[in-house]
Amino acid sequence: MKTYIKFLINLFNISFLKIFIIFFTIIFVTNILEQIEFFKDKNLNFFYIIFLSFLNTPSILFDIFPFIFLLSTQIFFIQLINKNELEIFKYRGLNNIKIVKILAAYTFILGILLVIFFYNFSSVLKNSYLLIKNNYSEDNKYLAVITKNGLWIKDEINEDINIINANKVDDKFLLNVSITKFNKNFDIIEIIESKKIDITLKKWKIFNPIILKNNSQTTSNEMIMESNFDLQKINSLFSNLSSLTLIDLIALKKSYISLNYSVTDINSHLLKLISYPIYLTLITIFSAIIMFNIGYQKNTFFMVTLGILSSVIIYYINNFFFVLGTNEKIPLILSIFLPLVILLIINFTSIIRLNEK
Repeated sequence: MKTYIKFLINLFNISFLKIFIIFFTIIFVTNILEQIEFFKDKNLNFFYIIFLSFLNTPSILFDIFPFIFLLSTQIFFIQLINKNELEIFKYRGLNNIKIVKILAAYTFILGILLVIFFYNFSSVLKNSYLLIKNNYSEDNKYLAVITKNGLWIKDEINEDINIINANKVDDKFLLNVSITKFNKNFDIIEIIESKKIDITLKKWKIFNPIILKNNSQTTSNEMIMESNFDLQKINSLFSNLSSLTLIDLIALKKSYISLNYSVTDINSHLLKLISYPIYLTLITIFSAIIMFNIGYQKNTFFMVTLGILSSVIIYYINNFFFVLGTNEKIPLILSIFLPLVILLIINFTSIIRLNEK
């Protein structure tokens, strides 16, 4: 590797590390305050709260890496500009486009490593965080999971424990459902079987139930069963995909398909991870273009402020299209890659004149 490439990469790493530490500290402290608020009535040890904050911080950091890369690139160029090193590189034949190419290639490699290693690491910590926090939540009486055998729900209500298994999900209906009702001692009270249950509300509408109780069987046209779950709550239970590793996401997708459950959220999340290195690369190029265009004319505060403002705008545009995709308002692939194409066009049209700067 050439000396000037090593120099640029090392300088970028230093800039990245500075911004990373700043964001990590801010998120970590904010998390501690959130945990204190959540556990204010639990009388937990403060070090345990710090531990929980540490578990939750990496997954949040992963989501804001585009901000970190944009600001790191700005700090990188500020150091080059302040020491007149850009001029030195230019005199030695290293033009602006070549510097951008080096940064872009390095960022792309970093992006791949972040998805493969950092994301999986953060998802494991996030999963542990959610499991621990759930033990202190009122929702720990309720549980819903999806396996190869269908949707399983544990629901405690009116001093009864209901274990519910559905083979399929069709819109607002559970299909081929078996409900085993226990008392607090886990003695079976009754078993309810139905081909179809409407779960739109927390008062489930069971169609043509077959009720097995005390060694006898009865049927009816319809019955109502109270539950802590409705369609919205069940859907929300599987929305925190950041707590799943790449392998877990793929396995969950297979389970969703076998259950006839919508895989839109999982596909969207996977596409977002696949496109993440490209997103980080385009953000880095965008930040570099900003610095080449205004770096010599404006002070550091102005440049950092402009970088933060640009980050926020790009984030909300990206998130807007992401929501449209998950809500199936536009095709999923379009929702993920259209913002990247827009950013690519902006970068391409700007970089043409880059060597004039």
